[in-house]
Amino acid sequence: MEKALQEFKNYLLVEKNASPHTLESYFNDISQFWSFLIYSGHAVESGTVRLEKIDRLALRSFMVHLYEKNLSGSTMRRKLSTLRSFFRFLCREDIIQNNVAKTVPTPRIQNKLPSYFSVDEMFRLLELPEGKGFLPVRDRAMLELFYSCGLRISELVSLTREDINPDSRMVKVLGKGGKERLLPLGHQCVKALETYLIVRMDKVRKFNPGPDKLFLNYRGAAITVRGMRKVVEKYIKQGNFPGGGSPHSIRHSFATHLLEGGADLRSIQELLGHSSLSTTQKYTHLTLDRLSETYDRAHPRAKEKPAIE
Repeated sequence: MEKALQEFKNYLLVEKNASPHTLESYFNDISQFWSFLIYSGHAVESGTVRLEKIDRLALRSFMVHLYEKNLSGSTMRRKLSTLRSFFRFLCREDIIQNNVAKTVPTPRIQNKLPSYFSVDEMFRLLELPEGKGFLPVRDRAMLELFYSCGLRISELVSLTREDINPDSRMVKVLGKGGKERLLPLGHQCVKALETYLIVRMDKVRKFNPGPDKLFLNYRGAAITVRGMRKVVEKYIKQGNFPGGGSPHSIRHSFATHLLEGGADLRSIQELLGHSSLSTTQKYTHLTLDRLSETYDRAHPRAKEKPAIE
């Protein structure tokens, strides 16, 4: 099993150019499936899981197990997709004969609308980090950059000092599949970053040579995805917003506010790094109220006909 996993990891790195975040996600899913097999006894012989013994029933049982844990449909689909990729690789390498994962029905997902902050809420969130110390200055720059560019949290973590160019107000982002994109920076974001870069330099001097990652933790090491998520969640909780929200809500807010401001979907697609326009189109629901108001004002037959006395 260990050999198969190592070969699968090499395949993802070399042939698929998978990011560290993707690798971690894949192997967390596989590890969870393996733990379930051992716990349930599916495909287990003499206390060991046998790859060739894993059947459709084992995978269906795993899906039921995830459902009973109240996991969302999208999470279940992602885990099944991981297992399909893993079993497809095992078949290609002649480690097993059949990809039983492809026979398992894909869980349905509800078309949940993305949560987002209003403009006023977003501005209030950006103002929550207070103080002149390293952490509040870093957190202000982090939140400003997050909202200014609508980045994924993994993209934010992977940024290096060289990716930021305050003079040209541009940032180079490495997205999914190793695709790079250049994004503009807002003036407020540039100000926050320039202030942060000064305190960052002081922090790096204490840890020479310092890391090349843009955002550092209080020890001077590169901040992790988990660490950054905890920072953002802290401020969202502190803000006590009516709709709650999550770190990803900042990315949704970025797209929503651009759309409400008149940006076209193609431009938003490029900024978000979506490979398909259909992924970006989920934000169109957010402008329906505005479109209805425009229609009511402009269409000659939209208004109620005045009563004749």
